[in-house]
Amino acid sequence: MQSSRHRMNRRTFLKVGSLGAVAAVAPAIPAQEAVPAPVYRVFGRTGLKVNVVGFGSLKTSEPAVFQAAFDRGVNWVDTARVYMDGRNERLVGEALKGYRDKVYVSTKVVPGPIEEMEASVAESLDALGLDGVDLMQLHHLSSKDEVYNKEYRAFFTRLRKEGKTKFVGVTSHSNEIEVLDAVVSDPEKFWDTMMIPYNFKSPPATKAAIERAAKAGVGIIAMKTQAGGYETRELGDVSPHQAALKYVLRDPNVSFAIPGMTDLKQVEECVAVMRMPLTRADLELLDRYGRAIAPYYCHRCGACRAECPAAVEIPEINRSLMYAEGYRDMALARSTYRAIPVCASASACAGCLECTARCPNGLDIAERMQKAQSLFA
Repeated sequence: MQSSRHRMNRRTFLKVGSLGAVAAVAPAIPAQEAVPAPVYRVFGRTGLKVNVVGFGSLKTSEPAVFQAAFDRGVNWVDTARVYMDGRNERLVGEALKGYRDKVYVSTKVVPGPIEEMEASVAESLDALGLDGVDLMQLHHLSSKDEVYNKEYRAFFTRLRKEGKTKFVGVTSHSNEIEVLDAVVSDPEKFWDTMMIPYNFKSPPATKAAIERAAKAGVGIIAMKTQAGGYETRELGDVSPHQAALKYVLRDPNVSFAIPGMTDLKQVEECVAVMRMPLTRADLELLDRYGRAIAPYYCHRCGACRAECPAAVEIPEINRSLMYAEGYRDMALARSTYRAIPVCASASACAGCLECTARCPNGLDIAERMQKAQSLFA
């Protein structure tokens, strides 16, 4: 640690909404609240001891929510320049006042021309009010070529030398197994960590890749632990949130998870999970939830890409839909969709009489692309 410088309407059973987003932000924390003792794991070869429950800041808009988590033993917060168009890092910076010596900080930079990456890092540190972070991550990789890119490596090496980051890592939202295996097989062991989508819907191949990585000393951060965070009519008021988080944390190869927390209720739910066992009732709940979201949940396996003659970025479009329908964050959904080249967006489907892309998991791709066209047009 370093010091400071200064939910979808359909005829089945889903309705849109984010899990647990019903409690108001509390201005203060009860003094005599029973908080479970923190559970720490070593974050790969970084050697850092991190609470298994970290803080994913993507949708958090109140510094008090961050601080409530910090007061309950959460000692890692993850942000990014692209979150809330830059405002999120400033919120994190505000929340860190008085906590920097207790909390590790990570942010991200999107691949691009080096001068743009330099500017992005400078803006991140300024917004956070820090000279450096504990982990800087090359964001949203989808190929092994990006993992081995010499220019990016030189840039991150310089960031380390300049004290702007202690450790370096990568993140991925697609083709993540290829990316993770590239990090593991790298003879230079350049990247220390990887942030990867991992939840109860993840295929066995993802779990196996994470195990290989952990054995190689790569620190693993689990994101997207809620599989979209949809609220379902089938489950009623019963939330699968804690069960989903417990499922991820039972894997000892995961260093820690970064569930999103937007209010005090979600902070309490996440922190309580640390010492909870995964029960048969949890697994039954997750099975029901998984069947409920099957018409919408994309596994990001990428198998559909090879069958699409228009080279439409189907997984990315589905990710945009997840942000709209599950996270219920239209701003994030639109910004994610806008980042897709027009030629690879859902509008490219207009030239096809019939969708030839097929999903091995049964997702109706044509229906999903039509939904995207109507939602993001």
